[in-house]
Amino acid sequence: MTKTVALVSGHFPPSNLVGAHRARLWSRYLPEFGWTPIVVTGDPACYGERPDPDLERLVAANLRVIHAPTLSNRRLRLVNDIGVRAFLGCYRVLAGLAARREIDFVLVTIPSNFLAPVGRLIHLRHGVPFGIDYQDPWINRWPGVDRPLTKAWASYRLAGLLEPWSVRDAALITGMAPGYAAGMLDRNPDVARSAILAFMPMGSAPEDFDLVRTLHRPSFLFQPDDGHFHMIYAGALLPAGLDVLDAFLGALKELQKLAPGVASRLRVHFVGTGTSPDDPQGHRVLPRARMLGVHGMVTEHPHRIGYVDTLNHLDKSDAILILGSSERHYTPSKVFQGMLSRRRIFAMLHADSSAVDMIRSARAGCVLSMVQAAPPAPAEIARELEKFIKDTSWDPDTVDTAICESLSARASTRALAAALDRACAGKAPA
Repeated sequence: MTKTVALVSGHFPPSNLVGAHRARLWSRYLPEFGWTPIVVTGDPACYGERPDPDLERLVAANLRVIHAPTLSNRRLRLVNDIGVRAFLGCYRVLAGLAARREIDFVLVTIPSNFLAPVGRLIHLRHGVPFGIDYQDPWINRWPGVDRPLTKAWASYRLAGLLEPWSVRDAALITGMAPGYAAGMLDRNPDVARSAILAFMPMGSAPEDFDLVRTLHRPSFLFQPDDGHFHMIYAGALLPAGLDVLDAFLGALKELQKLAPGVASRLRVHFVGTGTSPDDPQGHRVLPRARMLGVHGMVTEHPHRIGYVDTLNHLDKSDAILILGSSERHYTPSKVFQGMLSRRRIFAMLHADSSAVDMIRSARAGCVLSMVQAAPPAPAEIARELEKFIKDTSWDPDTVDTAICESLSARASTRALAAALDRACAGKAPA
């Protein structure tokens, strides 16, 4: 028997924020696994960021999306968070669905963290089981939390009050990875004992690439077919990955000595690697490149670009750069996304990362493994990079994407549906 889950997400297409895609991807595939999704979200007219109308074309056909009444941030100037401004509207929508017995489960994906309490409120009033999905940890000791009466200080203390109340009685806790909810589970042992726990990556959907290719958007980071070899790294830089970045930049310097003709063709583009997702001046790669004298080979767009633009640039590049970290468990979800772009992958990963075997087995490109957290020497990386750029025999049709099926959005949704089934067992609405 098909059940219905209300996916509560503060942002949803046409929102350009990363958090909008969790509910979008899940809602595409949930019907395959016995669940009908209803998305409850804020009003796009009240989003604080610039929307991207093309994103709405990536939403599953016939999906029921309910845009809850949302306070404009022009009227509520001190509060920009969509979770605060849409909270009452989302609650009323969910309460109506629950009263009419149209939903069997409420799953709130955070951020926005301020929407998290709505699940337990619906559970207390209507008996509908609920869960919270952690796309990021809720409580973090970010800079400024120890300075009294600052915004960071207030947010940190409010989170400390809201999180334990919001997760109490949760039937399901999910997240992008176990570490995202680990702190909460340590602080709330009753939830760790009683809730179903399931963790799955965001995943990538081949349908997204198919649609982006039909849009024929121009690229703005580089000009394809200009005679250069364009390699792109898209995504944040982790603190444990800075040594890997430095080793790669050192390899660019070695490449200038080893093969100056190859080096003159290479352009490496870093996107979204800055100190803040929204700071166009928060460069982290370019200063390092300048110190080594390789800034002519490197560009950095430190703040994030939209999802459609990201896929478009991956599709128009010559290769995808993936830099892991010194942590052995780190497995970049960008591996499968790189395969779907039909572009070669040049990766530097810890030897114990599961992505190493994935890339090699799928014949998706070149991967250099790091033993005991030490990156290869720059000269070694430069030699591999030279061979990689010169190789013209690679055929995207030979890549076995099935090997990375575990990183797909469909596999992520399958895991969610199984977790929802377990969480709902014997927990029908009162």
